[in-house]
Amino acid sequence: MKNLNNIKLILEDGTEFHGKSFGFGQSISGEVVFNTSMTGYPESLTDPSYKGQILALTYPLIGNYGVPGDEKENDMFKYYESYALHISGLIISEYTEAFSHWNAKRSLGSWLKEYKVPGIYGIDTRQLTKILRENGTMLGKIVYNDQDVPLYDPNKENLVEKVSIKEKKIFGDGNYRILLIDCGVKYNIVRNLIRRNATVIMVPWDYDFSNEKYDGLFISNGPGDPKQCVKTIAHLSDAYQEDKPIYGICLGNQLMALASGADTYKLKYGHRSHNQPVLKVGTKKAYITSQNHGFATDNDTLSGEWSPLFINLNDGTNEGIQHKSKPFFSTQFHPEASSGPTDTEFLFDLFMDEVKKYADK
Repeated sequence: MKNLNNIKLILEDGTEFHGKSFGFGQSISGEVVFNTSMTGYPESLTDPSYKGQILALTYPLIGNYGVPGDEKENDMFKYYESYALHISGLIISEYTEAFSHWNAKRSLGSWLKEYKVPGIYGIDTRQLTKILRENGTMLGKIVYNDQDVPLYDPNKENLVEKVSIKEKKIFGDGNYRILLIDCGVKYNIVRNLIRRNATVIMVPWDYDFSNEKYDGLFISNGPGDPKQCVKTIAHLSDAYQEDKPIYGICLGNQLMALASGADTYKLKYGHRSHNQPVLKVGTKKAYITSQNHGFATDNDTLSGEWSPLFINLNDGTNEGIQHKSKPFFSTQFHPEASSGPTDTEFLFDLFMDEVKKYADK
C-alpha cells in the first residue's frame, strides 16, 4: 500500500512543501497558481481556464460543503462549469472529508479520485502564496512516494485545442442565433445566453464560421497563451469586416485585442479571485468582479479604432476593450460567475440588445 503521507509539492526554484494526500495517487507537474476565493471550488475545478495548472486555494478550510451531483439541464451539468475537472492538481491547507450541504452528493476527495486529479493538504498556503506573489507564477509538481516527474510548462502548448469541443453543438431554442466560439467555455455563459432568448451554436476554437448564419458572435474564456490561437484570431479579424455584434470574455478579450492588431503579455501571477475591482473607463463607476486569467491585453498597443472599456483598480491592467463605431466589446472578468458577484451580468443584456438591433434590421 502506498504511503499517502509521503507527498511533496516542489516548486521550480527547489522549494519543498510536505503534505498528505486526499486525491488521486499519482505524481503530476504543471503551472502553480493561487485563487483567493472563499467559496466556489466546484466551479473553479471545472473551469477549463485552469487546464495544465496546479491550483492552490488560499481559503484555509476546503471540502466542508462537499460536491454536487451530476444532474444535467439543457445537456449541461447543472452545478458545474464544464464537462470535467481541468486542474492538474489541487493544493489546500486544511481538508475535511465530513461535508454538509443540501446539494452535496460526495466528498471533494472522492471527486478528485474519480477524475484522477491529485490533491495535497497540510500545506502552508499562506507561505506558498507569498512565494508566488513575490516571484510570480512558477512551475511545480506534486510528487508521490518519490516517483519524480519532469517539470511541465503548459503555456508552451495550445491548451485551448485540448478543452474545446470537436464538432458543432446547439443549446437552447431562442429567437436569436448566437455563434459561440468554444475556447474553453464556462457553462454559465451558455446558461445566461439561453435565459436571454438565444439559440447558442457552439463551435470549436478553430472553426471557420464565415458561412454560418448568426445574429451575434461570442468568444469564450479559455486557458493558456492567447497567441497560440492563430486560427481563431484570423477568423475574428475577418468578422470585424462586418457589423454583427461581438462580445468576448476573458481569453475572448485577449483574442479580440490580438485580432485588432494589439498585443498581449503574461502577468506576473495573474488575477484569480472573486473580489477584483474594475473601473468603467470615462466614469466613476466601479464593479467587484470574478476573474481567472494569467495574460492581459496591452492598452498601449490598441489602434485608434479601439479603446479600453474597463481598467483594473488594483494594478491598472486592461479589463476590456470596445470598438469606437461598431458593436464589438469585451471584458477580461467573468460577468457570468456563479460563485461570485453578479453585478456585471447586465453585460449580457447589453450584448443581446445589440443582437436584437442587428437581427431586427
